[in-house]
Formats: sequence, C-alpha cells, structure tokens
Amino acid sequence: MSNKSINKLTLIQQNIKKIKRDILNKPEIICVSKTFSLEYLKPLIDHGHSHFGENKVQEAEEKWTEIKKENLNLKIHMIGKLQSNKAKKAVQLFDFIHSLDSKKLADALKKRETELNKKLSYFIQINIAGETQKSGISPDTAKGFLEYCKREANLNIIGLMVIPPNDKNVEINFKKISQLNSELGLNHLSMGMSADYQIAVKLNSTFLRIGSGILGERNINK
Repeated sequence: MSNKSINKLTLIQQNIKKIKRDILNKPEIICVSKTFSLEYLKPLIDHGHSHFGENKVQEAEEKWTEIKKENLNLKIHMIGKLQSNKAKKAVQLFDFIHSLDSKKLADALKKRETELNKKLSYFIQINIAGETQKSGISPDTAKGFLEYCKREANLNIIGLMVIPPNDKNVEINFKKISQLNSELGLNHLSMGMSADYQIAVKLNSTFLRIGSGILGERNINK
C-alpha cells in the first residue's frame, strides 16, 4: 500500500504544480481517510503528509486522538455532516470543520470553543444545486449566515465548501462558488475531489479533498 499511495500523492502534487506554478499558492491536499485504518495511513504520515479528512466523529476519535499527541503537525479535517450534539468532541478532535451549515451548529461550536479555550477554522458548506440529499445552505443566504457566524458566534470562518452535483456542470458550479467566495472576502476555498481536483485548482481552490485518488477504493460498508 505504502508506495502506491505515496506515488499517487506525488502524481497529484505534480499535476497541481503544472497548473499552479506559483508554489506559494498551491492548494493543501486533504487525504480523505474515512474507513481506512491508521496502520494503512501510517506510511503517508511517515512520508510527511499532515492533512487528513474524516466524516464521522467517533471514527476520528478512535483513529487520531493518540497519534495527534505524538505528531503535532497533523491537521484533521471534519468533512462530513456534523450534528450539534457532537460539537464538543468535534472541537476537541478537529482543526478544521468543512460542514458548517446552521445557526444551531454555529452556536453549539461557539459554546464548546469557549469551554475548551480552543479556536478552529471553519468552512461554510454551500448546497450549490439545492440537492435534498446533501447538506449545506443556499448561495443566496451565504452572506447573512457568514455575518452571523462571525459576529454572533465569533467563529473563524476562512472559506466556503462545496460538493457539486455529479454532472457535466462541475466547472460551472465551481466558478459560481469561487466567485461567491471572492465576493464574501474569504481567503480559502474547500473544493475539488479525486475526479475533479484539477478543475478546482484552476478555479482557486485552496483545499482539495482527495480520497480514492490517493488511497484507492474504500470499504463502503464501513
């Protein structure tokens, strides 16, 4: 596994470099590690990769709690739906949360940040096409929600996050989100996965969420 994953990561880095020649503006690659064991991921960590993404609080807690104490360079991202009753553990575990999508959740995170004296970085999830099966807020409400999160909840909002529909309009949707992100004055953008990361890089994504492109196919039953 180790050489294959490292080779795939290196290839992605080379592809990004071809698109973004300015090394200072290269996006961060989040290795989406949900369902993969820490043993499976260890070669990547030893190789120096530090950003990993999970979509379940419990799995992240079991996998990352101890090794984060040993490796302070590790940055763990919550990229899945987060319920407000999991806010305390989320603040304890994660460095970034990509799925902020309600005032209730924002308030819960504010409370837990205060209790734990810890500040995270957040992305507001946008549901670009109004898909009922996906979380996220409407682009039309993004400005008001951003203001609430910053002024009322005092959260460190650094950008928008989007999972576009799996159709031919990926580039169009990425352009819309990139433009909205810019209009809102945000500096980071969580956009692009294994199949479309090169399009996302061209449209100013700063965080790519790549799973199968690095680790191969995951066990979907987990």
